[in-house]
Amino acid sequence: VQLQASGGGSVQAGGSLRLSCSTSEKILLVNTMAWYRQSPGGEREMVASQSFGGRTNYADSVKGRFTISRDNGKSTVVLQMNSLNPGDTAVYYCNRNWRGLDWWGQGTQVTVSS
Repeated sequence: VQLQASGGGSVQAGGSLRLSCSTSEKILLVNTMAWYRQSPGGEREMVASQSFGGRTNYADSVKGRFTISRDNGKSTVVLQMNSLNPGDTAVYYCNRNWRGLDWWGQGTQVTVSS
């Protein structure tokens, strides 16, 4: 099943962006959903995740600024990003994990200027 990410763009430091990942209701019910990011020359890192039971986990660098949530009615996973800084500039990827298996959506670029 596809993971369709959207919502990236350019913003100034201190601003906000909202990323959305569209999938299917069935996927949301049984998968851990997550957002990862990869900056130029860097490794892909987990930003935020949410289990199908609702438990969330965040990278230390985004705690208190980013929020991951699900809208089961819309079959969407949302990453609300506030107080953005240039260090958040990266390509962001939607991910689903089921029993140790990963599926990836296409990336969406987020650029934060100072």
